[in-house]
Amino acid sequence: MTAKLKVAVVISGGGSNLKALIAAAAQPGAAFEVTHVFCNRPGAGGLAHAAAAGIPTMVIDHKGFSSRGAFDAALDTALRTAEPDIVALAGFMRILTAPFIESWRGKMTNIHPSLLPLYKGLHPHRQALEAGATMHGCTVHWVTPGVDEGPIIAQAEVPILPGDTEETLQARTLIAEHKLYAQALTMIANGEASFPPSSS
Repeated sequence: MTAKLKVAVVISGGGSNLKALIAAAAQPGAAFEVTHVFCNRPGAGGLAHAAAAGIPTMVIDHKGFSSRGAFDAALDTALRTAEPDIVALAGFMRILTAPFIESWRGKMTNIHPSLLPLYKGLHPHRQALEAGATMHGCTVHWVTPGVDEGPIIAQAEVPILPGDTEETLQARTLIAEHKLYAQALTMIANGEASFPPSSS
């Protein structure tokens, strides 16, 4: 049997996407496994999901570092010790430095709640509603130094319904996220998605 794709998940909060990935990895024939969970906030709810599944966790509190670069260096050291095939950002609420991102180029993914390149950055649900969009969704993409600008791996559409609020749209989009991230990691594991070669 082919070895499973080893995924280290990096979170900041409640970890609903992490919980979905753990559940997907537990299914018979799953192509990936969650081997480690890293978090920058002590007490984040997502840590309990990892603990319940017996997955090793490490908290690296960003408040304990004097600079963004110092935090990234500590995270980099921890990740390299874990030796994942893929680093999956899932609700990780920090902007990583360009040197860190480049060092994990082609090995780091993120999920964003919009159909990129639409509605990058914060409050994408609000952005979609204010734009009068009729379709929303979520995107799993490779991480590059530009925020939410990396090559797209997979997307899922979520229709915007009459009367939708930011909260109702977010809730429905999150359901799609939970399915999409596992699908994207499975694509990577099966060789159906890879970081595109540089065009330069």
